[in-house]
Amino acid sequence: QEERTVRDRNLLQVQEHEQPILWKVKFSSGNSSQLSNQCRNSVQGKLLITDELGYICERKDLLVNGCCNVNVPSTKLYSCDSCLPNGCCSIYEYCVSCCLQPSKQHLLERFLNRAAIAFQNLFMAVEDHFELCLAKCRTSSQSVQHENTYRDPIAKYCYGEYPPELLPV
Repeated sequence: QEERTVRDRNLLQVQEHEQPILWKVKFSSGNSSQLSNQCRNSVQGKLLITDELGYICERKDLLVNGCCNVNVPSTKLYSCDSCLPNGCCSIYEYCVSCCLQPSKQHLLERFLNRAAIAFQNLFMAVEDHFELCLAKCRTSSQSVQHENTYRDPIAKYCYGEYPPELLPV
């Protein structure tokens, strides 16, 4: 806990702009930094959960180890059910699951290479593919216009490179 607090405090310090961003994200077929049979998951969903392997399931189908029960027919892998082609989704957990697809690696690496200075501290804190997808899919200032209106009120969780189009005024 203390080590994480120190790390978080260090991330808040302003960095030299000449230094390239040191991304710690490593993409692997397992997407897991865990060596055991435990899974991290998206935690907050009332009805749905996405685990770090890319499975999305109903909260009631979450196993005690934090992983979705893959033996339940409604559990899906890398599901993009509520997502548009631009990478914006209407449901957070589907955004995370879709983002975890191995085919999205190139898109995410391009995003990381072009990440604006404004997002530098946020995306330097991610350590793997799962944490990157959790962070990308959260609503952010990129998802709003005029500071109080969603650019797309339905598909507001985005993993794509670009924010949704601005709505006409």
